[in-house]
Amino acid sequence: MSNSASERTSSTSTLANELGHNLGLKKGDYVQEVGYDDDVDQALCEAIENIIGDKIADGEEDDVYDVILMWWRSDDDDLVDGLVDAQTTLKEGGVVWLLSPKANRPGHISPADISEAAPTAGMHVTSTVSAADDWAGFRLVGKKNYS
Repeated sequence: MSNSASERTSSTSTLANELGHNLGLKKGDYVQEVGYDDDVDQALCEAIENIIGDKIADGEEDDVYDVILMWWRSDDDDLVDGLVDAQTTLKEGGVVWLLSPKANRPGHISPADISEAAPTAGMHVTSTVSAADDWAGFRLVGKKNYS
């Protein structure tokens, strides 16, 4: 186990980079972040910025994005509305990563609630990851239109 601050920082940084890669991000991805607050995982945000080679755009920027990071908690607005809103700036074929506090942490949203909200918003959950120490990640994509 690491005892020095630099060893712990290096270990945390390595873990955050691995987590960022688990989200399927790559250099050049254009990423927007919504739901930012003081409880977000800064190491994960920094790792994402290192991977994509740019800053994460905030929720106020109006553009089209490859990936939307949604930090969402149980006391935030309606999840379905949030997912619908996120899709307005998501490119076709893009991904929404819904980041919610893990079980037994303040603001936790049950996976069942997320799975129920997604189709109502025209999306579906394709995978889940442990995105950070306190955050679970749910990968959502739009439903395919076969018409």
